Amino acid sequence: MKHHRQELWLNIAGRRGFVNITPQVQAAIEASGIAEGLCLVNAMHITASVFVNDDEPGLHHDYEAWLERLAPHEPVGQYRHNDPRHGGEDNADAHLKRQVMGREAVLAVTGGRLDLGPWEQVFYGEFDGGRAKRVLVKIIGE
Repeated sequence: MKHHRQELWLNIAGRRGFVNITPQVQAAIEASGIAEGLCLVNAMHITASVFVNDDEPGLHHDYEAWLERLAPHEPVGQYRHNDPRHGGEDNADAHLKRQVMGREAVLAVTGGRLDLGPWEQVFYGEFDGGRAKRVLVKIIGE
């Protein structure tokens, strides 16, 4: 069995955003030389996510609105994590949003290509941006 590891680096200028990383994941598969196997795509930061869904701007807007209702950023004082006595950050909402959206996606590789459904794309979700963060792409197979 062969394996290939690659990191993608992303820097979302704003606090939150979604980026279609399907082309970069496919490029990693091609670089691996693996034709049949599995591909793990993992956000390596606890305030970011990897998920699979449709690349449709209305859906992305809906995600943003829904997540903000579930875990609003402000007031930041509503979260113990943001309290200076317990960590003093301002990103508790980002941790919660990541938990909802998920950490990773495991994808099939068939014939050297991502084996996705008709509308499926791979996304990086950022919930506490403004700095460079990594996404791990790990491919195993033959």
